[in-house]
Amino acid sequence: MSKLNLSIVTPEKIVYEDVVDSVSLMTDMGEVTILPGHIPLVSNLRAGELRLKKDGEEHYLVASTGFLQVRPNNEIVILADTAERADELDIKQIEEARDRARKLLEEKRHGDDVAFADAAAMMERELARHRVASKRHQYRDVGGAKPGQATDSK
Repeated sequence: MSKLNLSIVTPEKIVYEDVVDSVSLMTDMGEVTILPGHIPLVSNLRAGELRLKKDGEEHYLVASTGFLQVRPNNEIVILADTAERADELDIKQIEEARDRARKLLEEKRHGDDVAFADAAAMMERELARHRVASKRHQYRDVGGAKPGQATDSK
């Protein structure tokens, strides 16, 4: 059976690079699932979770805005402003950032449209990070282990 060659890249680093069975992510057009043999595609990436299926297991990451490119020969490239593996997420820090974003959103509600849009994007990113961090306790994450299992990740 065919597989997908997936690369998730941010300006700072390659976050994930491996062969997977499928990738599900949020685009401007809604949620998209990429399977082997998908037609070439370029789309804007929205902040949200990335679900990867590999060898029968589902893994989670979170990404902010960016671009998705599906290339011939089952090659998938995700260029994201930020992306994190589920095992890198700290729910307490995320909740603090979400609260700061909520406060900023309220402050900018009646002001500058650009500042409001920036605050809304920050809130969307933190909500997506919170969803993935919450799932980490229920599911195996990329590079991590199920709750109660030892892990050799960072």
